[in-house]
Amino acid sequence: MFSEQAWAQNLRLIAAIQEMPFNRELAAGTLDAARFQRYIVQDSLYLRRYSRALAVCAAKAPHDQAADFFANSARVAIAVEQSMHAGFLEQFGLSGNDLNDATMSPVCQAYTDFLIAACYERPYPVAVAAVLPCFWVYEDVGRAIAKTAAAENPYQAWIDTYSDEGFAAAVRQAIALTDEAARCAGSSELQQMFEVFKLSTLYEHQFWHSAYSALDWPPI
Repeated sequence: MFSEQAWAQNLRLIAAIQEMPFNRELAAGTLDAARFQRYIVQDSLYLRRYSRALAVCAAKAPHDQAADFFANSARVAIAVEQSMHAGFLEQFGLSGNDLNDATMSPVCQAYTDFLIAACYERPYPVAVAAVLPCFWVYEDVGRAIAKTAAAENPYQAWIDTYSDEGFAAAVRQAIALTDEAARCAGSSELQQMFEVFKLSTLYEHQFWHSAYSALDWPPI
């Protein structure tokens, strides 16, 4: 199936994501609060645009089950920002106005621009392949971190969100719908699906790296 091949082709990259300092330190509960704060702010900005990409997938979906899944996922993306993210933002003393005034990092801007373009401009099979890594990589990382997370971890709410069985079930459905789309795709579309899956996975890696390393726009 497409999903098995795409995951296997990117296995080294996915393993590297699990071993990133951000994720290892998050599991240990030792991740610097300033680094996590940068991540949460950027992830909140990311989810606002990711939800729009999912909504486009819903609009292009070939049947009601797929449309309902992607439309609901778009709503859930906003709900995550408003619940789990909001708790961390409050912990850091940040308000909704602070978030509205925040600037997307170069990686967050590039990743979301890529997703929006892929979903608007490409056929449905390519669009769903582009949004799939955000589901799948987070579930993979969340499950791995949950196995080794330190007791009384300050980031437990994040760990619980992405290691939850309900989230895992949504990931399985996203994978199934992407595989279904791949079976109906032509050879050119199928090649594009592999390409955008890899690009999204690379952007996932760079998103964590950017937050950890404080990569930002040059001062002007």
